[in-house]
Amino acid sequence: MIMLMAPLATFAQKFGKVNTQTIMQSLPEISKINGELEATAKQYENDLKSMQEELQRQSDAYDKGKSTMNATAQQQKEQELQQLYQKIQQTYSDNQQALQKAQQEKMQPVITKVRNAISNVGKTGGYTYIFEEGVAVYTGTNVEDVTSKVQAEIGKMK
Repeated sequence: MIMLMAPLATFAQKFGKVNTQTIMQSLPEISKINGELEATAKQYENDLKSMQEELQRQSDAYDKGKSTMNATAQQQKEQELQQLYQKIQQTYSDNQQALQKAQQEKMQPVITKVRNAISNVGKTGGYTYIFEEGVAVYTGTNVEDVTSKVQAEIGKMK
């Protein structure tokens, strides 16, 4: 009889689910990171606005003085305006990439911290799997929500 029950014991698995969005939003470092990223984005926005205002100023000046310019001067000024426009576009693109890179760099330690906490909860709780909430197509009644346990584990890491 014991031999018949042994295989069933090896198949007993413990499942958990976790809501990392809830965990991330509760971490104080997230609001700090978001504040830093917003400040950087605002600076980039101000820089671009200044560049766009300069382009508009030069374009207006060109439109006013165009009739007094010879063809060579007109062509040269149009090229300058086109180069300034392209510089604005390149700056915008560079700023977007810089913001994405900064976000990844600032968030990576937090993501690692949350993953480590999930791993610790999984190991200490004897879980076979811990799924992200909302990813599984079906969740039975024997799946435990371990979000609060992971948050408690992160609290121990401080």
